[in-house]
Amino acid sequence: MNVLNFVQAFFSDSAHWHGYDGIPTRFLEHVRYAALALAIAAAIGLPVGLLTGHTGRGGNAIAFVANAARALPSFGLLVLAVLLIGFGLLPVMIPLVVLAVPPILVTTYEAVRTVDPAPVDAARGMGMPESRILFRVEVPVALPLILSGLRSAAIQIVSTATIAAYVSLGGLGRYIIDGLYQRNYEKVVGGATLVAVLALITLALFWAVGRLAVSPGVRRR
Repeated sequence: MNVLNFVQAFFSDSAHWHGYDGIPTRFLEHVRYAALALAIAAAIGLPVGLLTGHTGRGGNAIAFVANAARALPSFGLLVLAVLLIGFGLLPVMIPLVVLAVPPILVTTYEAVRTVDPAPVDAARGMGMPESRILFRVEVPVALPLILSGLRSAAIQIVSTATIAAYVSLGGLGRYIIDGLYQRNYEKVVGGATLVAVLALITLALFWAVGRLAVSPGVRRR
């Protein structure tokens, strides 16, 4: 059977659409893991990136931390976290957050640093507080690039959250891991297809957010 036949067989099997191992359940589990990891990574990366980008300090430290985090293997971190903490959701969140923080952090920093200094200087000359300069002047202009960092992190998380299945959690990785163990390649291909579909949905969501949140004048730049 070729890949298309595997895909057709997987999605046409009614057993894959019901129960605890059904596609809706596994899909929602995967979304929940990915959304939680992205939220944690954004809560870490966005404030630090905005602050350092606004002040212009800490760029070298950000580059060092980002490069070091990117060099860490996600599966290796998962195994280490399980050995230190035990099974559960927390060991899965650690490698996913470590994976997602660098693109958010670096892109946010660069987005704020590359804002045209003229309106920033004008706002500062008018006596506007630094916090308002950041959120009223710099962030609206930097938003497209900030969203691209969040989008990149989200795609990486969606693709990597399959590792949750290695520690007996759910998600779409369950189909891949169980399928390999059972030599059921129909299930493996079906799970991989669902991950790819979720990645495409994520791209579409960020495109929609960009259309709604970014002002038309900034989009045309």
